[in-house]
Amino acid sequence: MTAAAASSDLDLVALSGEIARRVGVKAERNAPLAKLTTMRVGGPADLLATAHNAFELRALIRFARARGLPLTLLGRGSNVVISDRGVRGLVVHVRAEGSRVDGQAYVAEAGVPMARAATETQRAGLSGLEFGLAVPGTAGGAVWANAGAHGADVAAVLESADVLVADGTEARVPGAELGFGYRDSRFKHQQPEAPDEVVIGARFRLEPASADEIKARLDDIRRWRQAHQPLGIPSGGSSFRNPADGPSAGELIEAAGLKGSQEGGATVSEKHANFIVNDRRGTAADVRRLMDRVRAAVVESAGVELVPEIVFLGDWGGWPWPGAAA
Repeated sequence: MTAAAASSDLDLVALSGEIARRVGVKAERNAPLAKLTTMRVGGPADLLATAHNAFELRALIRFARARGLPLTLLGRGSNVVISDRGVRGLVVHVRAEGSRVDGQAYVAEAGVPMARAATETQRAGLSGLEFGLAVPGTAGGAVWANAGAHGADVAAVLESADVLVADGTEARVPGAELGFGYRDSRFKHQQPEAPDEVVIGARFRLEPASADEIKARLDDIRRWRQAHQPLGIPSGGSSFRNPADGPSAGELIEAAGLKGSQEGGATVSEKHANFIVNDRRGTAADVRRLMDRVRAAVVESAGVELVPEIVFLGDWGGWPWPGAAA
């Protein structure tokens, strides 16, 4: 079975029953996914199972691999847009959220929210993960994307990642071997619905500092976000990567006169042009169509090809779909 297999080719009743028997986790059939994403768009998963701990996460990944099921991992659903057509195979909602402080290190399972990591390490008097307060995703997703904000990123503080590899074994891989680049890692270059390596945990090396000093930095980040980003409105976070040189993506989009531009229910934020917000109950097609329009306009106005930071998950075959092109 390939990642492109349609849900009609899967015996969802049998598969959900087998997951319940073998893993001890309920698998919901034709499960809506929009509510699990920060953009609040997207169709259903053929099967959706929630991993509440690292044991369940490992078991669900191994189950999908053994059955040749397309596999998609979903954390807090930020920086993704799920197709209106949904996602084939098994979607695992990663809620494995165990964490601990180990000397000057912070150890987190893949589902730990980065914002929680920032506050837990602050209370422990450890500095280095303050930027996590501005990262809306999980530790696993942050490692996968080399997430960053406010001049810092995962690559600078990651000691190692615990990885479940294709043969079912686990490996602890040093951060220096993960191919980190700007918003990039070796994990991002795998087949999307059949990853050979899945991050199941991370160990961050941090530096001792005054808890009060760290709290002051976190407060500064909170104030900056409130002043500059469209918080409280459905969005996927930053839509495009910043170019290596020159103006930022947001500056280029604003200079092209695109603030406030709309496609269906999706809008380029008036507050920060690199945020596309779903402020009028839009669809995934609305969001992608608007992103396509933004990219074309910036090429025309500035000669710069913006690279999406948002990842498009699920069945996007044949895009632009009939009737979806601008």
